[in-house]
Amino acid sequence: MDAKPLSFAEVDLSQTAVAGWTPPIVTKKQVGYATWVCFFAWVFAVYDFILFGTLLPRLGDYFKWTAGQQTNLNTWVTVGTAIVAFAIGPIVDKLGRRKGIIIAVTGAALCSGLTAFAGWVIGLSAGGGMLLLILVRSLAGLGYAEQSINATYLSELFAQVHTDPAATKRRGFIYSLVQGGWPVGAVLTAILVLTLYPLGERWFGTGGGWLLSFVFAMFPAIVIAILGRKLVETPQFLTGKRIAQLQQEGRADDAQRLAQAQGVDLAARHHTGISAMFKGSSRRPVLSLALAFFLNWFAIVIFTVLGTSVLGGSGGTPGKGVDFSNALQVLIVSNLAAFLGYLFHGWLGDRIGRRNTVAIGWILGGMAFYLMLQAPQGEFWRIVPLYSLGLFFLIGPYSAVLFLVGESFPSHIRATASAFVNAMGQVGAIAAGFCVTYTLSHGADWVQAAIYWGAIPCSISGLLMIIVPHVDPQSSR
Repeated sequence: MDAKPLSFAEVDLSQTAVAGWTPPIVTKKQVGYATWVCFFAWVFAVYDFILFGTLLPRLGDYFKWTAGQQTNLNTWVTVGTAIVAFAIGPIVDKLGRRKGIIIAVTGAALCSGLTAFAGWVIGLSAGGGMLLLILVRSLAGLGYAEQSINATYLSELFAQVHTDPAATKRRGFIYSLVQGGWPVGAVLTAILVLTLYPLGERWFGTGGGWLLSFVFAMFPAIVIAILGRKLVETPQFLTGKRIAQLQQEGRADDAQRLAQAQGVDLAARHHTGISAMFKGSSRRPVLSLALAFFLNWFAIVIFTVLGTSVLGGSGGTPGKGVDFSNALQVLIVSNLAAFLGYLFHGWLGDRIGRRNTVAIGWILGGMAFYLMLQAPQGEFWRIVPLYSLGLFFLIGPYSAVLFLVGESFPSHIRATASAFVNAMGQVGAIAAGFCVTYTLSHGADWVQAAIYWGAIPCSISGLLMIIVPHVDPQSSR
């Protein structure tokens, strides 16, 4: 009887002869399973990531925090998120993409559960509890990093399976469905909070609503982490692991032959770790993409996180005079625009190139937001459509740019570089918060602040994308 073919995870590299060793063959069924797992992993990572911001005002009321304390807490949590999101990249390049997904999802589950525990500690010791809460919520960086790990993982798998011309033109669109987990997760957050919060208050008393919401968030993530154990590792990572093993054994000629057979640049593999991102052909894409992410997150903070303030005003500072106080309306508009934008830009990126798609989208997004901000005050039917169009072009290109990031770097530093670029978005969010606060405190209104720190950075981020090297999907390995 013929032996059952080994899966990626079952291949014993140390027992395979160099002459007869080839990367394990990945099947369409395995890639399909991986795509669904990545989608749900992203949905529930987003659920935890958004849940904290959604419930922060309730936490503030419960613990009697001032607005300044809440803002300060959120700033430090964002700093921690950026650090953790960056740190996971080198780990994924060391341990593998499959384990990286499991670590990220498990981290999101722990973050949710420990947030409830940190809330209990705050009740005993305010100062120590706040510090613990910052440390715990920094783990949300693992959930945020899920999108860069997904892009790295799926770009490598798709390059193995979707290889014919017709399939190659669908890679970006398929990934856009995975990235669509963000608006799905955001809507899921709203629905579950509306359901669980009153139940928690009824069952456990005051404070039970947010405790139950965070505890519940653990369980779906745990299920996804278990499902992740059945994921296959990518042939690209296994090839790199085999080459490194041969080099460590002193079999340089065998390593060279394997690298040539698999189209791996062996010379480039001598540069590993964080410093390798800034050397050779990787320097230009990492710097241009990182700066584009940094500036684009200014616009995300202004028009998504602070969108209701820009539209309706807050804190005594006027906005566009549109009564958008119904948070559900904002949620539906923004997430519908995001989901449709993901699909469109994923599809377009397969046809005109992902770099060009992102550049055009972000430039048009900045223009749409500028026109919205110039519209007459309170003119609902001009402001809201332009706001939705701006979100379509701001958020939608992320389905193309994240896949482009995964295609722009060699396999041995792909996760490290992707995590760095992705984490620069959180750095941009921190900088945007300081810039907006400074502008508003010096007499500007929300409209002026949104032009300076939202519309203009959005279009500039699109212009920066022109500097990013074009990647032919057919050449992506």
